[in-house]
Amino acid sequence: MLDRLVPEIAPAYDPAAVESHWYQFWDERGYFAPRIDPDRRPFTIIMPPPNVTGELHLGHALTATIEDMLVRWHRMLGDPTLWLPGRDHASIAAQVVLEQQLGRDGVTRHQLGREKFLERMWEWMDRYGRVITQQHKRLGASCDWTRERFTMDEGPSRAVRSTFVNLYRQGLIYRGERIINWCPRCSTALSDLEVEHEDVLGNLYYVRYPLAGPSPEPSPRGRGGTGGGERAGLRDGGDHAPGDDAGGHWGRGAS
Repeated sequence: MLDRLVPEIAPAYDPAAVESHWYQFWDERGYFAPRIDPDRRPFTIIMPPPNVTGELHLGHALTATIEDMLVRWHRMLGDPTLWLPGRDHASIAAQVVLEQQLGRDGVTRHQLGREKFLERMWEWMDRYGRVITQQHKRLGASCDWTRERFTMDEGPSRAVRSTFVNLYRQGLIYRGERIINWCPRCSTALSDLEVEHEDVLGNLYYVRYPLAGPSPEPSPRGRGGTGGGERAGLRDGGDHAPGDDAGGHWGRGAS
């Protein structure tokens, strides 16, 4: 009789039979939303938004686990706690992934045209954005999903522009010439993370050019072409002195 009343215990833990049900239970009842208490100091974490270039990986899982432990601890302390989720449009990285997919179909973005390409890009964002959100939920991430944000939403986009303008006006950032990673295929600059670096043995050249009138002393800076009489760089390899004819030609490394 007792055997019929007590359900059989599974020999191994089955997360699919437990976690999805309880996560939905917590989420629908608003347990992840902050409870405002003016007498307590709030605790907030903004999720580093994952790039919408595909699915989450182990690094995302590690970050989400650490952040989830912190926000759950502060909830148990009674602090008004917000974990703000989001997704990053990833710009060039997402474009490259989509172009690779188009390439497998034998189509380029130029053949597709701007409007059609943007349409495919937004389809990609929506598709993998939903995948990333569901993956975080399966991990048990206790985010307030009613506040989920995308970096190209009007609010975040305007906040970024305003922040950079304010920093520029305060003199905390500035525009200047830099050596950049230029991609001739994408026709844009890439970050160091998106570049495959390769060490190449090359040369740096001195460049001397005359001016009308007395020449100023050579600048100690390793740049070229910024003022009369300046010399650019050091020669890497060979035994020519800076004043030799071999150093008087334009070449790689001269700017």
